[in-house]
Amino acid sequence: MIEIARLYAKKAHTDVNQKYHDQSYVYHLQMVVTIAHQYIDLIPEEDKDEVIAGCWVHDVIEDTGQTYNDVKRNTNEVVAEYAYALTNEKGRTRKDRANKKYYKGIKEYKHAIFIKLCDRFANSKYSKEHGSSMFKQYQKEMHFFKLHLYDMRYQILWDDLTKYTLK
Repeated sequence: MIEIARLYAKKAHTDVNQKYHDQSYVYHLQMVVTIAHQYIDLIPEEDKDEVIAGCWVHDVIEDTGQTYNDVKRNTNEVVAEYAYALTNEKGRTRKDRANKKYYKGIKEYKHAIFIKLCDRFANSKYSKEHGSSMFKQYQKEMHFFKLHLYDMRYQILWDDLTKYTLK
């Protein structure tokens, strides 16, 4: 399932020529997967493959025009649910798109919080390492982010993300 999800996500993002700054978007997806592997022991054994697959497809619906059913058809229902849960709301501003309803949807599906934490960590790392103004945005959002998504199952990941983002 992991390889299927990787190839599907790569094709979906490439087909719309999506970039991550000046990189192929796969660069970001690989960063998310790499971080997930560092903390994968927080996930029950039976869910690990689908969580990693979810990392690969977490932005497919939001960024590529693929639908929930496209993701489900190309992967499976669990992976499609991760992609759906991690899809931002419609909105004109960043705050409108990542609102309470969005965070509620993430909390409601299995390990979607774990994937979102890995995504946020990857974005924070890239932004900090490249001097992007987004790093300050992530710092500013950290309280709201944690307030709405905190889950003690991922305590070490929360601790590491908080230390990294707020130092």
